[in-house]
Formats: sequence, C-alpha cells, structure tokens
Amino acid sequence: MKPIVTLTLNPSIDGAGEAERVQPTHKIRTSGDRYDPGGGGVNVARVIAELGGPALAVYLAGGATGDVLDELMVEHGLPARRVPIAGHTRISLAVLERATGNEYRFVPEGPEISPVEWLACLEVIETLDFDWLVVSGSRPRGLPDDCFVTLTRRAIDRGAQVVLDSSGPALAATLDAGGLALIKPSLGEFRALTGLALEDPGEVAEAAREVVESGRAAIVAVTLGHEGAVLASREANLIRRPPPVPVRSATGAGDSFVGAMTLALAEQRPVAHAFLFGMAAGSATVMHPGTGLCRRGDAERLHAELVRGSRAT
Repeated sequence: MKPIVTLTLNPSIDGAGEAERVQPTHKIRTSGDRYDPGGGGVNVARVIAELGGPALAVYLAGGATGDVLDELMVEHGLPARRVPIAGHTRISLAVLERATGNEYRFVPEGPEISPVEWLACLEVIETLDFDWLVVSGSRPRGLPDDCFVTLTRRAIDRGAQVVLDSSGPALAATLDAGGLALIKPSLGEFRALTGLALEDPGEVAEAAREVVESGRAAIVAVTLGHEGAVLASREANLIRRPPPVPVRSATGAGDSFVGAMTLALAEQRPVAHAFLFGMAAGSATVMHPGTGLCRRGDAERLHAELVRGSRAT
C-alpha cells in the first residue's frame, strides 16, 4: 500500500503538562511536561503509524520553532516533507489541573501563509505518489476560503481519494466542489456547515445522508463527543455510542478518529468496520493525558468491543 499522505497547513509543537491549580496572576508550575509534533494532519500521520500503516506527513513550517518541529518528527520516526515558510510555527499548550480534572488548552492562531508559500505546497503535493490524501486542520491566515478546492480537485483528478477534516468556510467551499471521499466534522462544525440545530443523533444522521446523496462526499462521519458518532454512506448508516473508557484528555481524539478510519478504508475494509475503528481510536486517545494519542493495543481492543456490540444489536 502506498503511504497515506497527510497535509497540515498550520502545524504546531504541542506541549502538555499538569499543575495542581490554574490561577490568574500566579506562576503556574507544571510537571510531567512533554512535547509532541502536532496539528491535524501530523496527528493523523502519528496515529496511522501507531496502527501499523504507512504515512507521509507534509506540513508548512518556519522559524526556529519549525526546526524544533522537524526534530520532533524525527524523534517520532515519522516520514515527513517540510514546506518552508517565513512565519514561526506555533506552540500550543494543554495543562491538566489536578485539583479539578479540568484541562486548559491554549492554541495560537499560527503564522500567515503567503501565495508563494501556498503555491510551493501545491507543487510538493504534485510530486508525491499516493492513493489517499488527508487534509486536516485549520486554514491558516492568508489563504482564501476556497484554498483547498484546487488542491483536492487536482488529487481527485489523478484518481486519489481525499479526506477533509476542517471547518468553517474552507470546509463548505471544498465540500460544494464535490467528490470528497470522507469528511469528519464535529457536531458543532456540522451545525455550522448545515445551518441546522440538529438536536438529536437522528437529525444529524438525516443531514449527513443528504450530503452523501448530493455527491459532495461519499462518507460523512460526525463525531458527537461523549454521545458517540454518526455514519452516513451509500454502503452503511450507523449511530453508535462510544465504549466506556476513563476520560483524561480530549486532545487529538478527532485526529485519531480520522487516522484510524482512513487507514481502514485504504486497506479496503468495509465502511462500517472503518467507522468503528475510528471510534475506537478516538476513544483510546481520550484515555491518555495531554498530547498522547491512541495506542494500538487499546484501539484494537475497543474496536473488537464495538464490533461485538454491533452483532448483539
């Protein structure tokens, strides 16, 4: 299988730590600090690699922090291709407050991307050989709302499957262009996309099926947080609750869902199987604090539980 290419336009160095309490004006002393390469597509690549699949992470990075991100990618053993930019790569921070169990996440907006830098990114993608492309993460400053349209259209025209995990106008514009293999919005993102209140999973499922029937995306998976997820496709339609797991952090759960589901689809697994594997990986991720993502053993165990539950119902 060819490596699954992931594209991250606004990557980050993800820091995580714990503090007894988070208070204003006081210095917050943290412990258990760790740093990982982050951003949507980078996290997706990390998960695919953890689950035994091949991945190549393409990302835009610059400044001294861009060099640190490169080092972290090497430390994680992730094949990568950096597109240099002038701006400094952002640094995010997640702090777990031990006294309450609350997690505080600080996420900078990131650097502005110039038209020349965006063109260089498109040229890099053109040189790569892939069957699956995952475009994941926020649209950086400087790029228009339809920035993903040219990228995804070129990939689709060459026969590749494109997965898009973004939000706002960039998601809407790319979806309207049609032909996407998979989108995975959260409930809030899907509400914004459709303009509907979507008060219950049944309404979410109906709206997701309308997207599939329109031809804009072959598969729609909407994550509902602790209430589970909804799948709409021509092959299968499901509403499932997540397996019961201890929740320590929500960081990276959506990216883990995308990584696992895409890997299963690339391996030509049935859509329902891929959806449940995505749910399992997302659930496995929330079990770990900070920027730690899913572990393969946990994801496979939880997937087996979800499959057994499907057979029982």
